[in-house]
Amino acid sequence: MTSLPLRWRVGDATVTQIVESSGTSPPTFLFANLSAEQVRSHAWLRPHFATEEGRLIASIHMFVVETRGRTIVVDTCVGNDKLRTLPAWNLLSGPFLADFAAAGFEPDAVDTVVCTHFHSDHVGWNTRLVDGRWVPTFRRARYLASRTEFAHLRSVDDAAERQLLADSVQPVVDAGLVDWVDSSHAITDEIQLEPTPGHTPGHVSVRIRSRGAEAVITGGLMHHPVQCADPHVCSRFDHDAAEALATRVRFLREQADRDVLVLGTHFAWPTAGRIVVDGAGWRFAAEAPERESPRPGEGSAAG
Repeated sequence: MTSLPLRWRVGDATVTQIVESSGTSPPTFLFANLSAEQVRSHAWLRPHFATEEGRLIASIHMFVVETRGRTIVVDTCVGNDKLRTLPAWNLLSGPFLADFAAAGFEPDAVDTVVCTHFHSDHVGWNTRLVDGRWVPTFRRARYLASRTEFAHLRSVDDAAERQLLADSVQPVVDAGLVDWVDSSHAITDEIQLEPTPGHTPGHVSVRIRSRGAEAVITGGLMHHPVQCADPHVCSRFDHDAAEALATRVRFLREQADRDVLVLGTHFAWPTAGRIVVDGAGWRFAAEAPERESPRPGEGSAAG
């Protein structure tokens, strides 16, 4: 039996996590300047975010934000049937849409889709393959996108990026479902994009403020909690490593020791936590829900 998804309440908003995949990898898969010894030196990473051997534990998942009758999807994972250079992501045939439905959601009930950036593990379920054509998965939604991000994707002279554009981004543009918005766009009075550039030129995170509670969905701002302990650990996939570092340090300083729930887009279970000052740096204080939770109205929600 599939376990129920994780859910968090942020004021009047509910955030649900739908996991596409999770697993371990050597530190050098994500970070060129990180060793297993460095990972093992941070005991607080275990057991949720690292193994005893110093391998990193990570996740690819979607967040669904429900508030005031709106259903907002943030990041759409890798997707099925996509040609990808990474073997683990190539031509997937997974149960993600079934898991999405089991969590209580329908694609046609989604109002808004936010892709924090145009990388292949964040836009895949923008579309699905139907009779040999890529069609929008969330056909009644508005897809919010940055012209800066789109221009950057189109400018990259790389076969993999051209494939990504063709199967996961251009079809929703051609369908007339995209709203070009700036990086500080307010989706509602509770949910707002905020610019967090560096990983990509138009990268955004998603801030939720409701009834005095606050949370932020990171996107690719940070790929793993180890970057709290050492923000100078840079993703191999950052477009501008210096800008990404500056953004990451600013984010850590601004969230540290505040009552802000940080939801890491690639953070493994329990995914959510607080940034706390730890000596000269920071630490991610994970907060496991009391239990995996049903939807509001079907029982108590995780806090």
